[in-house]
Amino acid sequence: MISANKKISPNWVVPQSIQAFCSTRVGGVSKPPFNGFNLGLNAGDDPADVMQNRAFLRSTLPSEPIWLKQIHGVSVSTPALRQSFGAGPFEADASVTNIPNEVLAVLTADCMPVLFASKVGDVIGAAHAGWRGLSSGVLESTVQAMCDLSSSLSPQDISVWMGPAIGPTVFEVGEDVLQAFSGQSQTTLSNAFRPIIGRPGKYLADLYSLARERLSSLGILQIEGGGFCTFTDQGRFFSYRRDKSTGRFASLIWISKDS
Repeated sequence: MISANKKISPNWVVPQSIQAFCSTRVGGVSKPPFNGFNLGLNAGDDPADVMQNRAFLRSTLPSEPIWLKQIHGVSVSTPALRQSFGAGPFEADASVTNIPNEVLAVLTADCMPVLFASKVGDVIGAAHAGWRGLSSGVLESTVQAMCDLSSSLSPQDISVWMGPAIGPTVFEVGEDVLQAFSGQSQTTLSNAFRPIIGRPGKYLADLYSLARERLSSLGILQIEGGGFCTFTDQGRFFSYRRDKSTGRFASLIWISKDS
């Protein structure tokens, strides 16, 4: 397994069959500026190094992760779509499954990874939620796709963990980002977008707060995680905003067939 300093386990209450963790940048063979455990093939790193890192990750998992071609959208990869699509990364920003030992994965380096699990442990999901995907409804699409896999599942029966993302004290955005979330409550907008003094039209944005309200509005009650900051925690996390040329870490979840 990956040692404790090289991974983060979600602090949520789910059945024993649900296995999940988030990798960090600690370890691996990637060279600066991608050092060390970079799992992103499209970040500019040496592909051979990335594949060596991925091979080590695979050795700790029950199957090869379902890697996505992430485009900051709302499409969801489902078992049926994967079967019809065939080999190769599926163009989507979330995935769901009800198949044991299928490993869902999202890659991030400031955007928010969000993991989902039904409370009985039979359906899971993973979403890549940057501000574009979050404002467009990637979390809602993931929940809907999970419910489509189980006729008895409702949002109230889903637990969520929000993984490491850029934190609210450093995520500077413009008016366009604020407007993208204009449909959310005024209270949430006031809390999630703090004007930067002396810089009109500039704000510090709180992705965790924005996601929490959207999830709550669906009826999801158990929402854990948040409190990370990829930008300031350079020892553990890659950050595109901080470094530009940087790697990607993975958030992974699966239903263990052996549990």
